[in-house]
Amino acid sequence: MSLFKDIREYVGVPRLLSLRLSPDGSRLVSVVQSLNPDGKSYGTSIWEVPTEPGGEAHRLTRSAKGETGARFAPDGDLLFVSRRPDPAVKDQPEDEVPALWVLPARGGEARKLAERPGGVGGLEVGGDTVVFAADVLAGDAATEADRRKSRKESGTSAILHEGYPIRYWDHDLGPGQTRLFAAALPGLAEPRDLTPEPGGALTEASFAVTPDGSTVVTTWTVPLPAGRSRTDLVAIDAATGERRVLASSGVHDFSGPMEISPDGSKVACWRELHATEERAVEFALWIADLATGEGSALTADLAPSATVWAADSRSVYVVADDRGRRPIFQVGLTGDLVRLTPGDDAFIEPCPSPDGRYLYALRSSVAGPAVPVRIALESGEITELPSPAPAVEIPGTLTEVSTVADDGVEIRGWLVLPPGASAGNPAPLLLWIHGGPLASWTDWSWRWNPWIMAEHGYAVLMPDPCLSTGYGQQMIQRGWGDWGPRTHADLMAITDACVARPDIDAGRTGVMGGSFGGYMANWVAGHTDRFRAVVTHASLWNLDQFAGTTDSALYWQREFGAPGSDRYRLLSPHHSLDEIRTPMLVIHGDKDYRVPIGEALRLWWDLRRSSVESKFLYFPDENHWILKPGNVIAWYETVLAFLAQHVLGEQWKRPESVA
Repeated sequence: MSLFKDIREYVGVPRLLSLRLSPDGSRLVSVVQSLNPDGKSYGTSIWEVPTEPGGEAHRLTRSAKGETGARFAPDGDLLFVSRRPDPAVKDQPEDEVPALWVLPARGGEARKLAERPGGVGGLEVGGDTVVFAADVLAGDAATEADRRKSRKESGTSAILHEGYPIRYWDHDLGPGQTRLFAAALPGLAEPRDLTPEPGGALTEASFAVTPDGSTVVTTWTVPLPAGRSRTDLVAIDAATGERRVLASSGVHDFSGPMEISPDGSKVACWRELHATEERAVEFALWIADLATGEGSALTADLAPSATVWAADSRSVYVVADDRGRRPIFQVGLTGDLVRLTPGDDAFIEPCPSPDGRYLYALRSSVAGPAVPVRIALESGEITELPSPAPAVEIPGTLTEVSTVADDGVEIRGWLVLPPGASAGNPAPLLLWIHGGPLASWTDWSWRWNPWIMAEHGYAVLMPDPCLSTGYGQQMIQRGWGDWGPRTHADLMAITDACVARPDIDAGRTGVMGGSFGGYMANWVAGHTDRFRAVVTHASLWNLDQFAGTTDSALYWQREFGAPGSDRYRLLSPHHSLDEIRTPMLVIHGDKDYRVPIGEALRLWWDLRRSSVESKFLYFPDENHWILKPGNVIAWYETVLAFLAQHVLGEQWKRPESVA
C-alpha cells in the first residue's frame, strides 16, 4: 500500500530536523525524529551523516527520552540536551528534567555535564566555553531545588505575573525566568550565572558565543509602558557577566537566528521594523561590529530564515524565500547579492566548511522531504549525501501556476496533480491557503501534506497571495491591514485560472487553511458559495477577541489598531456569519496559545446556532499544530472523510480513529 494512502505508515517515516558540522569539517550530524516503539509519540536521536557520497548514516545516540540541540566542541566532542536518566546516579528523580550531556569524540558512553533544577534549554559553544539557557526561580540558588519540590508537593501551580507576556505558543511562562549560564570545557566546572534577575528579558531569546568563548551575544527584551516592549541586541562578557548594548532602536526589534563571524569581529542577526496600521512589518539582515556596535542593514527586500558566515568572515550565506522556493544567497558586507542554488529547492541549516570549499545543508521541496546535501561553492554542484531517513516517492506531479489579479499583480503558486488527472478524468480541487500570514508554500510539510490528498485523487492548489514572502516588500504591503478583501481577490483569481484547466473539475472544489489560512477559510466561507466544503484549522474568527487573547497581542495591535477600531469590524470573519452556506469542518487544539481555543468555541457555537452543517474536531492536548501520531492520523482521516462527503458526494463515514 502507498505511503500516502495509509496514514499510519505515513506518520512512521523518520524526519530530519537539523544539521551541524564539526569545527574541523570532518563530521556532520543530524537530529532525527522518528516514531517511538509504542507508536503513540515521537522521539529524537542524533545520527552521523557522511560528508562524502557513499557510505551510510549511522545512529550515535539512543534513549527513551531522546536528544536535541546537538553542538560540537572544538575537540570534536558532541554536546546535546536530553532528559535521559544518569547511569551514574543510583536514585533517579521521578521527573527527569533536561540536562547537558557530552558524547566523547574518541568513543565511549555519553555522560552528564551539567544540570539545573529547572532544566537546561538551548546551548551554544565557543572555544572552550559552553553557554546554555536554563529556567531559574528567583531567589537563593541553593534552595531552588527544594522550592520547586515544595511547589510540586503542595499542588501549587499558580503564577503571579507582573508583566506581559504570560505564555508563549503552547506553554506558560513562569514562575521561573530564563537565564544564561557559562562554563569551561571539558570538565565543565560549576556554571556561572551570566544574567541574574533578568526578568523576562531572555524569554525565547536567541544567543551565540564568539569563537574564542569570551563573549555571548543575545537578544534582550526591554519592557515599556502600556504593555509594549522592544528587543535589543546585547553582548555579555562570559567571564564577568558585564553587559553592554550593541543595538537598540525605538522602532526596531533585533532577533535571531544569531551568528558570529569566524574571526569574532561581527554578528549577523535580523532587524525587524515595527509595523504600524499603515506600514507593514519589514525584515533586514543586520550586521554589527562587536567592538563598537556600529551596524548596517543589508538585503532589505529579503526575509531571511537562516544566516551563517562564510569561512573567511567576508560574506554571509542567507536562506530566504524567493517565489515559492527557498534558495541560498551569498551576501557581501557591502550588500552585493548572489544566488547560489538554482531550481525549485528549499534549504535550511546551512553549514559552511572551514576550508571554504563546501556548504552543507538540508534540501527539500514541495515534492520531497529534507535530505542532507553538499554544495561545492566554486562549481555550484550539489551532491546528495546518505540520509538517516528513507527516500519518499510522491504520487502525482507538481507544476507551477500563475495568473494576474485584478490590480495587475502576478499571483503564482504550486499545483499538485494526482496520478491520472486529465481532460477525460478531471480531478477535484482543494484550495490550500498558507498560514503566517507572512509565509510561502516553499517546501515539504509533514503537517499539511498535499501528496496525501493527491493519493486520494485530489488536485491541490497552494497559492502565494498578498502577504506572502519571497516577492518583495510590496507584496506584503498590498495586503497589510486588508487581510480579507485583498487576499480573497488574489485567491479567487488563481482559483479561477486553475478550474479553467481541462484536468480540473470545476464542479468539485473545497478550501482548506490553518492559522491565517484558517482565517481566510472562514472569510471565504462568508463571501462565496463556490466551494462544496471548508476546512478551517486553528482559525481566527472574531478578530477583536483574538487580538487581546493571543500570546503576542502587541504584534497584532500594531496592524489592527486599538481594540474596537474599525479595522477589527471590517476584517473580522464573524460579521459574515449569516452569509455562510458551505459545510464547515472546524479543527482546533486546546493548548493553542497563538490562536486561543476561544476562537474555535465561538465559531462552533455561531455555526450551530445558525444551522450551518458543520463538525468540530477538537484536540484537548495539542497546540497550534497537531503533533502526536495518533492525532495526526485522526486529523487526516477526518478531513478526508469530510471532503469525501461534501466534495466527492460520498456517504459520510465516521473514521475509526475518532470512533
